[in-house]
Amino acid sequence: MKFLVESEAATANAGPAYRNVLAKDAGLLQAPPGIHCCWDLFRASVDKYPENPMLGRRAVIDGKAGDYAWMTYKEVYELVMKLAASMSKSGVKQGERGGIYGANCPEWIISMEACNALGVCCVPLYDSLGANAVEFITCHAEVQIAFVEERKIGELLKTCHATSKYLKTIVSFGGVTNDQKEEAKNHGLSIFSWEEFLILGGDHHVDLPEKTKSDICTIMYTSGTTGDPKGVMISNESLLVNLAGADSVIQSIGESFDQDDVYMSYLPLAHVFDRMFEEVFISHGSKIGFWRGDVKLLVDDIAALRPTVFCAVPRVLDRIYSGLTAKISAGGFLKKTLFNLAYKLKLDSMRKGFKHEKASPFFDKLVFSKVKERLGGRLRVIMSGGAPLAVAVEEFLRVVTCAHVVQGYGLTETCAGSFVAIPNDFSMLGTVGPPVPHVDVRLESVSEMGYDALSSIPRGEVCVKGSVLFSGYYKREDLTQEVMIDGWFHTGDVGEWQSNGSLKIIDRKKNIFKLSQGEYVAVENLENVYGVLQEVDSIWVYGNSFESYLVAIINPNQQALEQWAEHNGIAGSLAELCENSRTKEHFLAELAKIAKERKLKGFEFIRAIHLDPLPFDMERNLITPTYKKKRPQMLKYYQGAIDALYKSTK
Repeated sequence: MKFLVESEAATANAGPAYRNVLAKDAGLLQAPPGIHCCWDLFRASVDKYPENPMLGRRAVIDGKAGDYAWMTYKEVYELVMKLAASMSKSGVKQGERGGIYGANCPEWIISMEACNALGVCCVPLYDSLGANAVEFITCHAEVQIAFVEERKIGELLKTCHATSKYLKTIVSFGGVTNDQKEEAKNHGLSIFSWEEFLILGGDHHVDLPEKTKSDICTIMYTSGTTGDPKGVMISNESLLVNLAGADSVIQSIGESFDQDDVYMSYLPLAHVFDRMFEEVFISHGSKIGFWRGDVKLLVDDIAALRPTVFCAVPRVLDRIYSGLTAKISAGGFLKKTLFNLAYKLKLDSMRKGFKHEKASPFFDKLVFSKVKERLGGRLRVIMSGGAPLAVAVEEFLRVVTCAHVVQGYGLTETCAGSFVAIPNDFSMLGTVGPPVPHVDVRLESVSEMGYDALSSIPRGEVCVKGSVLFSGYYKREDLTQEVMIDGWFHTGDVGEWQSNGSLKIIDRKKNIFKLSQGEYVAVENLENVYGVLQEVDSIWVYGNSFESYLVAIINPNQQALEQWAEHNGIAGSLAELCENSRTKEHFLAELAKIAKERKLKGFEFIRAIHLDPLPFDMERNLITPTYKKKRPQMLKYYQGAIDALYKSTK
């Protein structure tokens, strides 16, 4: 495994620990010397690049978006210090928690940096974790001050019956209505528009406190298999080490991040993937441009911003892939023939080991430059994370974008990237590459699923060790101890080492998975929700990281189904009823009804079903003697039905 070196020997239940060959002699990467916190990074960039554009957005006039308008690093710093002065005057102290609730925008970053300045722990608030997530996070983290997107203020005020015990101040990214001021007053809260709060600090002098690497910089809440969201505590050191790792990885392929880079901010800053990359570009004095918040307008924003680096979840890259292939298919015979010839010749050269920029410079200029222009014309790195990228999409983008296409893997608990593929190595297609040079990694056997970390093809649960790891789950030491064992973080994902030292993610140990847009699904919880329907005897909900929605296999309740069929004039045996399209429409309607009643998110709705008249049983090895579902075995048994469901809904 040429990209790895062994760092610890195998044990009875785990394979050897490996680290990136780049860390062979010097050891694992550490935080940069003299930098103790994320505030130090920003402050250093302000000193070094005061006049560089930092944060930009498009002005929209009469519904039409114009060019990007920019604030410099110096201008952003001045606003941050005003905000910090107002926070200090409001009584917010080091170590307390400041919430940020809303879509990516310059005010998000300014609020974050003000928290960093005061040593206030930044807590992103977001509602995609469930109907009551914002209320739960605000109370659990004891958030004292919240910076809120204007259109989200109403949602936050709805939680004040519970959150006002902790929350004392709300600051809008924009304006505040008189009704909102009155409602906040009734709950004992202070609420300010952005401009009002900036003025509040006046001439208040702020002595910024000393901050250390071990201080908790942010608490990011993430979904668990069941129950409430978990608060992942991330220290300054974890973020700083990962930033050093990002620089090291990009340098290993002959590239570097610098002040000329331009980054498109659209992935949620509430997730560690985007937060980490924005910190990378802040540290280099780069530009960060924000999208308008509409995925249908994203390609237009990209064309206007002309980014050099683009991070994405697979769902976004799938859309770009679909758009490009549709445009190619709509072209004339000659254009399609030329494109297909160019694609084949460049792909063959890349498979032979040529780097993308040298594989076919002639066709890059003649054919693929048009694709590059649709993505702004300057793109040199595309980073995919959050879920596996389909091999066909990765191969296509590697060929046609004239950019490095990099797939990575990591979790909130590992502060984003733990593995990154090497873009010009075609043997890594479909993998997440070797570990980054600041972690040790090993596979641990999962005997109950048939995965052996010591076999000739090592497979097992991915475990990570290093200073980049999270500092525990906030107020949940019990959950921390479940996943942190002898210094190793157990990810719950099952990986397979490839012969070259890259890793392929092949399964999930626990019953939680991501859909292609990066959303987590706690499947047992959903099965409990849908299982209350009297028409359902048993339900198995399924999704995977290559699809954006859920499907299900259902054992219908025979009595309830036959009564419904008789009432609706439908005849047939139980098996025939299960195949009837009207029956399936009825079940989907009932599933949607309960989903709406329980306020499930859109991605938690079931889009297609297969009705099995036979109950899940031990004879087919689908359940245990205690009636627990054997999910890998169920997938194997119903694979044909699952494939048909996804095919029928596309």
